[in-house]
Amino acid sequence: MSTDFPAWRQRLTAVPPPPPMLPARYVVAGRRPETDDTVTLMLRPAGEPIALPRPGQFTMLYTFGVGEVPVSVSGSGDAGGQVLVQTIRAVGAVTRALCAARPGDMLGVRGPFGTDWQVSQARGQDLLVVAGGIGLAPLRPVLLAALAQRNQYRRIVLLAGARTPADLVFARELRIWQQRGADVRVTVDHGDSSWPGRTGLVTGLIADALDDPTATAAFVCGPEIMMRLSAQALADAGVAATRIRVSLERNMHCGTALCGHCQLGPLLLCRDGPVVSYADAAPLVTRKEL
Repeated sequence: MSTDFPAWRQRLTAVPPPPPMLPARYVVAGRRPETDDTVTLMLRPAGEPIALPRPGQFTMLYTFGVGEVPVSVSGSGDAGGQVLVQTIRAVGAVTRALCAARPGDMLGVRGPFGTDWQVSQARGQDLLVVAGGIGLAPLRPVLLAALAQRNQYRRIVLLAGARTPADLVFARELRIWQQRGADVRVTVDHGDSSWPGRTGLVTGLIADALDDPTATAAFVCGPEIMMRLSAQALADAGVAATRIRVSLERNMHCGTALCGHCQLGPLLLCRDGPVVSYADAAPLVTRKEL
């Protein structure tokens, strides 16, 4: 037997085990429709829970017999953080099956994965959230965390946009956030005779919402073109690119930076994202081939 075997075996056993690939079992504890194609699910662990996600992280949600997709965590349903709140828009076979889940159904959850919004870095400053459509889902934990410590921030401002009033997610909560101290401003691309609010793109709200750009931390999520235009508007107004964080979306499969499906330039977004500073994102999101 080679004398190198013990050293080889020692090196092998010293390698840390890979992240768990088997989903934890979660049962649907509640279901709330947000729009015609978007549903919020409250998931309670049926066994050992996953680690508590940080605002901005995502999980891989598995519906048995159909498949698995990445879904941002939109909140925690109780003080202990055991109930996951996840908001899903039906755009394919797996997300349609997830949206059709009913209380009592069993789902699989892996994670949490990815980077977070780093909300605490905005303490003592203006916290500005810019959300487009379903992009408000991964930003909801930012608002909840900031409002829970309202005195830590100079201002908490939410700029939310949607295509139509019927496409607004968390519509019931907007007034509650306003009552708790957030400055909530909502706009839709296309209103109707019953819509009393603003119309136009969410980027049109940015200039008036800024008080001191040098003391502002901005968090942006939505369609890629909306994030690019919003981040550029913020930068043009004087918010440093390093103080603007965006959540990027690509085709994530494994969640562990092994498969490469989510590569964006030098980044593997399931590991290096989805939340990155605009200073890092700007040269990537402006190149269509990436």
